[in-house]
Amino acid sequence: MTYDDVDATHNPVHTLTEEECWNALLSASLGRLAVAVGGVADIFPVNFVAADRRLLFRTAAGTKLLELTVNHTVAFETDGVGRDEAWSVVVHGTARALDSQHEIDAAAALPLRPLIPTVKPTFVEIMPTTITGRRFTLGPEPTTALM
Repeated sequence: MTYDDVDATHNPVHTLTEEECWNALLSASLGRLAVAVGGVADIFPVNFVAADRRLLFRTAAGTKLLELTVNHTVAFETDGVGRDEAWSVVVHGTARALDSQHEIDAAAALPLRPLIPTVKPTFVEIMPTTITGRRFTLGPEPTTALM
């Protein structure tokens, strides 16, 4: 097999360091929260903020908050796509609703507001246990020929 338009030594996928992952998280504001209860997985879009090596989002009473109280182990994903590259970061960790007034006041001071006109009084914190990410160089599919 030959590649006539791509150098075979070039890899369009780059694994991000933990620091690069955090930089990507700091630049993003919309992600997807994955939870599983009773063998059923759910994914929820949430706007979030990264601060102090943790993720925070706001929510109201409902399925998302209920599922987090049943199973606090979560996965979280966010990504970005530009003209020449894309990236994706996945965080695995534990989530909990903030309960002390001190924590709530500190979270309320962060630039985290609902995207839609709804009241979301509960702040949820995700403490990462693992964080991984990849950056992708965008471009056309390589042409190949079998020899």
